[in-house]
Amino acid sequence: MQFARKVWHLLVAIKDGLVLLLLLLFFAGLYGVLTARPSSASLKDGALLLKLDGSVVEEPSDQDPLKLLVGVEAPLKQYRVRDLVRALQLAASDDHIKVVVLDLSKFTGGGLVHMEEIGAAMDQVRAAKKPVLTYATAYIDDGVMLAAHASEVWAHPMGGAFVMGPGGTMPYYGKLLKDYGIKIHVFKVGTFKDFVEPYERNDASAPSKEARTALYAAMWEDWKANVARARPKAQIERITKDPVAWFTAAKGDGARAALDAGLIDKVGDNVAFGERVKALAGAGENKDKPGSYAYSKPDALLAAHPLDDGGKAIAVVTVAGEIVDGKAGPGTAGGDRIAKLIDQANADDAKALVLRVDSPGGSVLASEQIRGALNRFKAKGRPVVVSMANLAASGGYWVSTPAQRIFAEPGTVTGSIGIFAVMPSFEDTLARYGVNSDGVRTTPLSGQPDLIGGLSPEVEKLLQANIEQGYARFIGLVGKSRGKSPEEVDAMAQGRVWDGGTARQKGLVDEFGGLPEALKYAASAAKLEKWHAKYYGTEPKGFGGLLEKLFGSDDDDADSGSQGRDLAGLMALRQQDSLARAAAGLLRLGSVQGAQAYCLDCTVAAPPPSPDSHGNWLVRLAVGLGLR
Repeated sequence: MQFARKVWHLLVAIKDGLVLLLLLLFFAGLYGVLTARPSSASLKDGALLLKLDGSVVEEPSDQDPLKLLVGVEAPLKQYRVRDLVRALQLAASDDHIKVVVLDLSKFTGGGLVHMEEIGAAMDQVRAAKKPVLTYATAYIDDGVMLAAHASEVWAHPMGGAFVMGPGGTMPYYGKLLKDYGIKIHVFKVGTFKDFVEPYERNDASAPSKEARTALYAAMWEDWKANVARARPKAQIERITKDPVAWFTAAKGDGARAALDAGLIDKVGDNVAFGERVKALAGAGENKDKPGSYAYSKPDALLAAHPLDDGGKAIAVVTVAGEIVDGKAGPGTAGGDRIAKLIDQANADDAKALVLRVDSPGGSVLASEQIRGALNRFKAKGRPVVVSMANLAASGGYWVSTPAQRIFAEPGTVTGSIGIFAVMPSFEDTLARYGVNSDGVRTTPLSGQPDLIGGLSPEVEKLLQANIEQGYARFIGLVGKSRGKSPEEVDAMAQGRVWDGGTARQKGLVDEFGGLPEALKYAASAAKLEKWHAKYYGTEPKGFGGLLEKLFGSDDDDADSGSQGRDLAGLMALRQQDSLARAAAGLLRLGSVQGAQAYCLDCTVAAPPPSPDSHGNWLVRLAVGLGLR
């Protein structure tokens, strides 16, 4: 009996060991598959497929692992603009690529500057005598701009193309907060620093409307000029001045209306479009499947042409998204994280540094932390250059002040030189329910700030004085950087935002150009003949990235059969985005923040949030307001 037990224990141990070994082999194989880099061997003769199921950004964010695990479908993605542009440029010269295809069926947009960069790269492909085709159910502004640079534009019979233009309304909570007895204590400097207006007013002030009108007008003209150059037959004026007449003339048929206005060239479903691409690129592996064509993904093309790493390194550090305290990112510019990246480039002895900024600003403290790291880099006598993308305003301009040269585009939103702080108190609200505060103070600052009893006059004066000192520091930094007196900077600052063209006229920007031009200037300033760009900290990491690869791969197929949104779907998406932004505005009141250098107008330049990020906005709003 004892012998049998020993044999049984041995068999169980062998079984457990084999199970453990198999699990280890499974997870090792899974990790290898998920972390494997694309191989140049996967590059095929045929089309280059850019399937943009999401938004174009400067720096992709980490995916939320919980959303990936519990989501009904794979979340929309973020695509780094630098990779898309380089893939298109390579497609122009790579003999494997016969045609370029942009599937915009689930495209949610991007910033104006990014759209212009991708459009210019599409033009390079067409200049190489290679066709560029786009497909979507329905195109909207950003998609219309990209399609304008294509040689052939397709839309689904139930879709079309629509131009909304920049601008719109936003919620103002002044009366709501007053009705509930919530006092909003605002401390700011700048006539045009309108970020706080939704909390203290019921409408936009005259200075706010003046600045926003000028900004939207400049960006709208830039958009129209770009589309007109790329697609002269597009009747933009006709469809924007009287969209109802244009649409009813086609009897409500969006595809026909878009065709009549020159926005699209062909009408057909994704299978018909696939057959058209097949005629240009060749059949896919599944030759019997309708609409299947041979294609390669951008990763394979990029892998076949690795970046040059010869010569000295020029560091590129990206400040993308809101600037916040701490280590947040990528996709959000945590001050600790960005400063550490700059210090790492400093320790690596990079010969120059280009700061790529695509941020509406945020924390003054975090912005100052990044600026300090740039000054440590400069202390060794090496050049720092700033390249502004869609927006570099408020804190985004604060971090730009150490640069010896600033590059931007006409469509860049910049300026907004001003700071503020907002703090609510609830003494009037609670008094309605018989709640009051009382106690003993040893100084005027004891127990302050008191959100229940209200802020004392001394605290309000101290906070305002501190904000004024911060503003004086801000314009002093700008003046030193741009060779202007504080008075000159103050006259064009006051929290006002500017388009890139006006900012250049005012001396806030030195030169028009993108990241390539900034890198060339940095190399020249560092006296480098042979150099390469070394990018710091731009890759999303963590479990979310692995899950995205595991669960989100099927939707990358060219012939997956998925359709995008029609006009009603696009309108619903925009409405959902507006609701999410309104909720975020209220939630900001309850968050822990210090002095802020943030830009209200910058939402026009930023890509919209992915729709999957909106699902829980109502729950978060309820939690933020104490309703749950």
